Amino acid sequence: MEKINWLDWGIIDWNLPLNHWDLFVVGTLNTVLLTILSLFVGWVLSIPLAFLRANRNKVFNYPILCFTYVFRGTPLLIQLFLIYYGAGQFDIIRESVFWLVLKDPWWCAFIAFSLNSAAYQTEILRGAIETMPKGENEVAVSMGMPVLLRLRRIILPSATRRALPMYSNEIIFMLHGSVIASTITILDILKAGRMVNGQYYVAYEGFITAALIYMALVFITTKVLKRLESNWNTYKQPRTI
Repeated sequence: MEKINWLDWGIIDWNLPLNHWDLFVVGTLNTVLLTILSLFVGWVLSIPLAFLRANRNKVFNYPILCFTYVFRGTPLLIQLFLIYYGAGQFDIIRESVFWLVLKDPWWCAFIAFSLNSAAYQTEILRGAIETMPKGENEVAVSMGMPVLLRLRRIILPSATRRALPMYSNEIIFMLHGSVIASTITILDILKAGRMVNGQYYVAYEGFITAALIYMALVFITTKVLKRLESNWNTYKQPRTI
């Protein structure tokens, strides 16, 4: 009697991705690490940029506007290619200490993703700062709070709380956008799927597995952010006495 393989569904053989689970584990770790670090660095960079933009600083406002326009107005893939392939075209870069970083595809992707995320997060945070109730800032000023203390204790928490739904979209966008890392030889989730498909000359197994992993990551991210948003907005809920 022929043994039935319950993982073989006709046109899809799930044994292939299962036999190469280590590729998908490494790819998932690379994708998650690259996404989290890029978002964090982008967030750190966006704080001073957004504050200067919101206050219409005469010196920095226009350069910051140009920065955000360039990185939001051009595809992330082009930005990645310009850093990865373009930097090596200049002798001054290849002969400098920066080449130790720019010759590595992982660092090139990290730089491109961080700058792109910083541009989007700057505009997200800038809009949240500009829509703050004026009373919050005026009270802090009347109490004699310095600018940095006011930013840390009043402006940033209040703006971040309102911008959290938009931050959720940026996180998911960056997670999906990270698939282009595979174009410069980085082993991410998509690269793992392409390797499985290429090795066995199949069309579905690797890509469907990659899609399921991305869906799981988005599901987890959405749940965590909803819980965080609910906790931060607890003070808005009516209280029973």
